[in-house]
Amino acid sequence: MGYSVFGADAAPGAELYLDITSEESWDRIAAELPRLDLLVLSAGVSHAGQLSDTSLDEWRRVQSVNLDGAFLGVRMALRKMSKGGSIVLIGSASGKRAVAGTGAYCASKAALRMLTRVAALEGKARGIRVNSVSPAGVATPTWRSTPFLQVARERLGSEEAAWATLGGTDAAASAPDRSTFAADVAQTVVFLCSRDAGALTGTDLAADAGYMA
Repeated sequence: MGYSVFGADAAPGAELYLDITSEESWDRIAAELPRLDLLVLSAGVSHAGQLSDTSLDEWRRVQSVNLDGAFLGVRMALRKMSKGGSIVLIGSASGKRAVAGTGAYCASKAALRMLTRVAALEGKARGIRVNSVSPAGVATPTWRSTPFLQVARERLGSEEAAWATLGGTDAAASAPDRSTFAADVAQTVVFLCSRDAGALTGTDLAADAGYMA
């Protein structure tokens, strides 16, 4: 999967592209970055299907991007950051609450939470903080392929009606009263990267409008 990394010292708009599942790509990025202060690992894919109908290739595709890619990114950052820094992984409420028909995705996001905690312990001595953010249903194209939204769309007759079951997508509504937007998740990530979150490491923040409450 192609992805881009922005270096702290890079000129505005400069990007470094890599295959997030490739160890060689991450090694190349590490060599090209002059320094690394922040890393947000947000690449992810999903798969809809009962476990009994999921092929090994489909299972491995999800784990390769969601978990292997995250591991390679975390490893690179722990090696590259000299002292201090922040790593944020994008998890999911599905890593904490099982959802039928999304076994590969749930398993990858559950593992991501433990990866976050182990990395936080290993980075602590050098002041490297590692945290994760776990949104629930986020109004993005990826969610259109989830079993929940597919069933709701078929039952209710439209995508708009399906989204309404998750709170709707009215930007004028307050955040707890609507579906989560990508911007809501981004704001949580910015907080975790900031000095205001200096005491937080090994933490998972549920940017889910109360879904897991």
